[in-house]
Amino acid sequence: MISNIVSIIVLILIISIAISGSIKHFKGEGGCCGQSSTVKEPDKKLNNPVIGKRTFFVEGMHCENCRNRVKRTINSIDGASCKVNLKKGRVDIEFDREIDDDIFIKAIENLDFHVVSQ
Repeated sequence: MISNIVSIIVLILIISIAISGSIKHFKGEGGCCGQSSTVKEPDKKLNNPVIGKRTFFVEGMHCENCRNRVKRTINSIDGASCKVNLKKGRVDIEFDREIDDDIFIKAIENLDFHVVSQ
């Protein structure tokens, strides 16, 4: 009887710790994705007029750090700028020169996210 009560208490404690960690993860707290900061990545302004736009739907982005990693990576591509919508799992990219879609897809998937559609 006492061992059952102790087991239940331990189980409740483990579940509460797991739930608290999950909540922090999805809010972008606690260093998700190996980073300890949730400073928002600034928007990038293109130097030339926008000649094209692409939208990619991406699985695996859950928090502000995920958003920042994708945004930083796409923005590092010369002539490209992006916005990330976590709730929709969407990456909207604008570009001012011809850039093959495979470059964007490869850049996103190298971050261990999965592009599911364009």
